[in-house]
Amino acid sequence: MPSATTRTYLDHNATSPLRPEAREAALAALDAVGNPSSVHAEGRAARLIVENARTEVARLCGAAPRSVAFVCGGTEAANTALNDRFGVESKEAPLERLILGAGEHACVLRGGRFPASAVEVAPLGADGLVALDWIESALRRPGRALLALQAANNETGVIQPVAEASALVHAAGGRVFCDAVQLAGRMACDLSGLGADALALSAHKMGGPKGAGAIVAAGPDVSFGQPLIRGGGQERGIRAGTENVPAIAGFGAAARACLASVGEGTRLLLLRDRLADVVRTIAQDAVIFGESAPRLPNTLCFAVPQAAAATLMIALDLAGVAASSGAACSSGRVTPSHVLRAMGVPTELARCAIRLSLGWASTEDDVARFGVAFGAALNRMRSGRSRAGR
Repeated sequence: MPSATTRTYLDHNATSPLRPEAREAALAALDAVGNPSSVHAEGRAARLIVENARTEVARLCGAAPRSVAFVCGGTEAANTALNDRFGVESKEAPLERLILGAGEHACVLRGGRFPASAVEVAPLGADGLVALDWIESALRRPGRALLALQAANNETGVIQPVAEASALVHAAGGRVFCDAVQLAGRMACDLSGLGADALALSAHKMGGPKGAGAIVAAGPDVSFGQPLIRGGGQERGIRAGTENVPAIAGFGAAARACLASVGEGTRLLLLRDRLADVVRTIAQDAVIFGESAPRLPNTLCFAVPQAAAATLMIALDLAGVAASSGAACSSGRVTPSHVLRAMGVPTELARCAIRLSLGWASTEDDVARFGVAFGAALNRMRSGRSRAGR
């Protein structure tokens, strides 16, 4: 069994390893004894840590610091925003419908606080892109709508046309919430460019600590309805409870590092394309999902026909390579990915899907080690099938 130091980690879309600067910031913040809501010197010191991190997260998204509310992660951000008062003025009528892309993360697909009868699902094309014409048609039906559309898919890496969809929704008087969890740290994550009314971020997807996330709104006055967690009114009343100062400090440091990493997208793209070359060299029948659409530079989702993902992942893991078959929160599933199903991928092929995702710590050596492990694993699987067929 390989030691931890020789392992190759290719699952950054599930969690990116903690950046050194984020670790340093989080550890330093553990010594801040004050409550950020206290007015004494210790409280003000803790508050300063939180506000400095808020500024860094805001800069990453091109937003104002007062538009950033800290939560525990992307799931809480989605559940906070998906309600009929999101982005609605106090005297306005509530939103009546929720439109979701079929490939959304599970935390969005559950519909937040909308009743199931009010939720509509926009289909995906074979390329993984949401059907804009379907959304445009749906918006003509009665009732103001909230659109929840991810910036980039966590399984295939396909980048969704959020700006175009936002323009359609706003022209119809609706609101837009964008899950930008996978976008931040890999490509520009500009709120105004996306055109959404708010977006969700998660610290641990960009090299920050687990347990911190943010809702970044188009302005400090964007409404989120009744908070999920009620109490002392922290985070402008959006999320009560004493702030997780160490995790937030690490989040801010990770956001700062992401913003400073000029050229990171190009570096990741070169590594991803090298991975794709390795896969195709070893398995010429491999299928790469979403290949014809714009994709994140760090994500490669592929399948080798008749090479079951569950078996292949175990073989890779034993060889020291961490990969996945899709969303980490669904890794124990026995049914194929809902994303691939929505793209029309045949069930048997979808069961073979493997996701490789790169990040700030990935290197050419990772690509090379994956190639060795993948080639050996696939040869064993194919040899086993050959012997079984005799």
